[in-house]
Amino acid sequence: MSHAMSDDQVSTELKKMTAFIRQEALEKAQEIRIKADEEFAIEKSKLVRAETSSIDNAYAKRFKQASMSQQITRSTLANKTRLKVLSARQELLDELFERAQGKLEGYTGDKGKYREICKNLILEGAYALNEDKVAVRARKADYDTVKGSIEDAKKEYKENLNKEVEIDLDENNPQPEDSAGGVSVVGTGGKIDINNTLDERLKLLQNDALPMVRRSLFGKNENRRFYD
Repeated sequence: MSHAMSDDQVSTELKKMTAFIRQEALEKAQEIRIKADEEFAIEKSKLVRAETSSIDNAYAKRFKQASMSQQITRSTLANKTRLKVLSARQELLDELFERAQGKLEGYTGDKGKYREICKNLILEGAYALNEDKVAVRARKADYDTVKGSIEDAKKEYKENLNKEVEIDLDENNPQPEDSAGGVSVVGTGGKIDINNTLDERLKLLQNDALPMVRRSLFGKNENRRFYD
C-alpha cells in the first residue's frame, strides 16, 4: 500500500530532478561548446590554409612576372649592347676597306708596277677563257700602259702554253674613268666578261678576307659553330 509523499519529500524529489536536469543541461552545453570550438577550429584552419594558398599563389605569380620582366630587360639590354658592338665593328671594317679603296690609286701611279699588274690580270683572264682571241677593256687613261701589258701578256702566254693568243684592246667599250683601274677580259664574242678591275678584286678580297680580318681585329667568335 503506497503512502502519499510529504511536502518535504516532494520538495526533495523536485530538487533532485532539478539538479539532474541542470547537470544534463550543463553537460549538453559543454558538449555543444566543445563541438562548436572544434568546428570553429576546423573552419579557421580551412580559412587560414585557403588564405595562405592565395597569398602563396599571388606571390608566385608576382615573382614569375618579376622574373620574366627581369629576363626581358636583360635580353633587351644584351641585344642593344650586341647591336652597338656589331655596329662599331662594322664601321671599323668599312673604314678599313675604304682606306684600302683609297690606296688603289697608288697602284696606277707607278707605271712600271701598274703595267705588271695589268699583265697578270690579262693573263689570268686569258688562261680562264682558253680561247684563241680575247679582248681587253680598260680606262682610256690607262690605254698606253695596258697596250704594253697586252704585249707582255701575249709573250708570256706563248712561253707558258706554247701557243699564241690574240689579245686586242677594246677601245669602243672603255672602263669608267672614275674606276680604280685594272682590266676586264672578254671572250666568246663578248658573251663572257671576266671582271679583273681593281675595284672588283678588292670586293673579292673583302669577301674572302673578311672572316680572317674579323678574327684578327676582334678575336674568335665563340658563338659561331661553322666557318666557310
